[in-house]
Amino acid sequence: MAPPCKVLMVAEKPSIALSIASVLSHGQISTWRSVTEVHEFDGMFLGFHARCRVTSVIGHVFSVDFPASYQDWTATDPLNLFQAPTLKTESNPKAHIRRHLSQVSRGCDYLVLWLDCDREGENICFEVIECTGFHMKEAKERVYRARFSSVTEKDILKAMDNLVEPNKDEALAVDARQEIDLKVGVAFTRFQTSYFQGKYGNLDSRVISYGPCQTPTLGFCVQRYLQITTFKQEKFWTVHPYIIKNGYDLQLEWERQKLFDMNVATMFQKLVIEDGLLEVIDISEKQESKGRPCGLNTVNLLKVASSALGFGPQVAMQLAERLYTQGFISYPRTESTAYPSSFDFKGTLNEQINNPLWGDHVQQLLVEGYHKPRMGTDAGDHPPITPMRPATENVLGKDAWRLYQYVCQHFIASVSPDCKFVRKKVQFSVGGEHFHCVGQHVTLEGFTSIMPWLAINENRLPQFTIGEKIEVSNVELYEGNTEPPDYLTESELISLMEKNGIGTDASIPVHINNICERNYVQVQPGRKLVPTALGIALIRGYQYIDPDLCLPEIRSFIEHQITLVAKGQADQARVVQHVLQQFKNKYSYFVKQIENMDVLFEAQFSALSDSGRVLSKCGKCLRYLKYISAQPSRLYCGTCEEVYYLPQKGTIKLYKELTCPLDNFELLILSMPGPEGKSFPLCPYCYNSPPFEGIDTLFGGTKSGSSVKPGKGAGMPCSLCPHPTCRHSLVTQGVCACPECSGTLVLDPVSAPKWRLNCNKCNCFVMLPQGAHRIATTQQRCSECDSAIIQVDFNKKTTPLEDGATLYVGCILCDELLHSLVEVKHGKSFFKGLGTRGRGRGRGTRRGGFRGRELPTGKRIDPKMSFRDF
Repeated sequence: MAPPCKVLMVAEKPSIALSIASVLSHGQISTWRSVTEVHEFDGMFLGFHARCRVTSVIGHVFSVDFPASYQDWTATDPLNLFQAPTLKTESNPKAHIRRHLSQVSRGCDYLVLWLDCDREGENICFEVIECTGFHMKEAKERVYRARFSSVTEKDILKAMDNLVEPNKDEALAVDARQEIDLKVGVAFTRFQTSYFQGKYGNLDSRVISYGPCQTPTLGFCVQRYLQITTFKQEKFWTVHPYIIKNGYDLQLEWERQKLFDMNVATMFQKLVIEDGLLEVIDISEKQESKGRPCGLNTVNLLKVASSALGFGPQVAMQLAERLYTQGFISYPRTESTAYPSSFDFKGTLNEQINNPLWGDHVQQLLVEGYHKPRMGTDAGDHPPITPMRPATENVLGKDAWRLYQYVCQHFIASVSPDCKFVRKKVQFSVGGEHFHCVGQHVTLEGFTSIMPWLAINENRLPQFTIGEKIEVSNVELYEGNTEPPDYLTESELISLMEKNGIGTDASIPVHINNICERNYVQVQPGRKLVPTALGIALIRGYQYIDPDLCLPEIRSFIEHQITLVAKGQADQARVVQHVLQQFKNKYSYFVKQIENMDVLFEAQFSALSDSGRVLSKCGKCLRYLKYISAQPSRLYCGTCEEVYYLPQKGTIKLYKELTCPLDNFELLILSMPGPEGKSFPLCPYCYNSPPFEGIDTLFGGTKSGSSVKPGKGAGMPCSLCPHPTCRHSLVTQGVCACPECSGTLVLDPVSAPKWRLNCNKCNCFVMLPQGAHRIATTQQRCSECDSAIIQVDFNKKTTPLEDGATLYVGCILCDELLHSLVEVKHGKSFFKGLGTRGRGRGRGTRRGGFRGRELPTGKRIDPKMSFRDF
């Protein structure tokens, strides 16, 4: 008997991998932990016995970026980025997904891809194929694609029985969009940021970004803002007669609606008053219906989440994805509103029959028969979003439950009867003018019983007969003002983006979130988007120089071309080349005309010379530098007209008016927030232009637009400086090697009385004897471990020394007394990894050495703006 074949299955998320493995193995799986969990079981594949292995990635394996030679903002002309090469690097290098896939695929005969069934998922398919080695020619025929819309047992088994080939064209479409967005976005962003941050101090934004989708999205918000600010109010008047009939007090509406001339309106009011009797001239009744909704797609879900539930698009999608991965709803990224002919309505309704809120309505539908849904749009991707299994608020949590509740209500409503009502209109004549009133009476609630917020408002009227005359009880001359439109809501913005082809159902939340994070718009109560001064100045500048840069038509054209690539009707390389050439021409023209945008910025923002507060002295002119705290924080010398960028986190203060021995700039001290925050001194000039080779970059230091070209390893604080004699440098303040990385533990100069050593590379720090009057490093070295000897001046009341002595000298690694008084802890990480080892050999392997484990660092901010989200 032949040995079973080996099959590797890869999902997009660990939770989906577990669901797939559980279904296919009937719960008989063994799991072992790697980068992501790996589930193994024996089963059947293509009619043969197989040993199956199921694992997952965590989103995209790779991201597109420029090579290192193009990462320096000041050394690269943004114009050259349009023709620059690109490369794919691991999206999350620390996760080691590529290595993980390579390892788990060894010895496997087949590969089954269970990635999300959209273009992004198709692109990830080919990333997985490359990592597993199945991209080789002879292995391609052993790669299969599973297409599914939910992680229920039924859908998983159906997908397994209908495996297909991965779609290369859809993957290429994603590659095309990534390259276009990267090159266009980074080129414009680097130029704008360098130009404006070098001139203005209160922009309050780290980068002045441009995105082919982001900027038209902002344009919609600014366009509404301009409509509001340019709106001119006008007074108007309207005549409202009142009558009383059978206990009903009715206000009648004027056929003329309103007039903008008070004298004329007053004349009509007098005519009505003089007549005084209304005559009923017509009564009409009409049976009307309010149609049940189509299936629910992503855009409509996001609109309802924002307008009715108060969730921003980003949060709504996160909740929806969580519900999907847990198996409570179907795939939440879909453009379709039409259910497929094979959809199991009865089975889906049966899942909801025991719900205490809508179970009775579902029971009634199953007994009386559910209605065929309205014809919607079939985009050819996924069925509409529907519930897959029952849930409760206790299981899901408040926010996820509210979104799940709406998905259920929408689905049930889509197979419920239409709402039917009778509309009655009565028309009157008095003084030669015509008026009317309208009443509504619901005859069948239909779907509005499950979606009560869409119910028809009941408004009954008394009985009237034609020719009947009724006395007017009062005639009001109402005075009002025309009102401007309100600011765009997120829901309205989503509608505009969908209508104009800006973004996809998956990327729309990202674009809206970006314009908020860039400080271009602010979300006000009611989820209204109010543009900031920066957002307004940018859009008005684009409109003046080249309106195409902010109009939706150009992005809509790009999306159309990318769709052709996805359908195999256009060549990817030619589409990318054509679009980039267009934007390259636009960029060149934009650079030449930037003064026209600068005029708008000049009127709105303060020049650097007028911004900030005096902080420290410049080492070149000995005049005071101004500290500008608005993002990105920096120093500005008005005499030298130089800008010096600072770390973007923490508090900056003058450090005792001490100066750097290399350049005579006054030193600053940076203190990180929180009880575990580190402090370290830095020289503004050295930080921007490190005088020594081989010093790595301080993480978080923005170098865009710096007037001083950053050298290799720009971002050098004193704790990295190898100056041999400066009393603030690594050489004089470094004590020993870090126990957890290749960095050096350096004495924190302002930590008294809670003295400590901070690693100049990772998040490790060491608490020294507390309450000491003074702790300092010496020039002496430990004979055992080569660490610096420290001198401790203990407090007289708490000294651990005999006979009340206070002065003690020793090595914190090898001296038993000092070692017993120190403690290794972890603080907030602030630096990127360095390539050099720390001084000293004290690595925790000798007597009294430290031991510990490395903690994962937090999310990194990309200082080079790679535009991976654009």
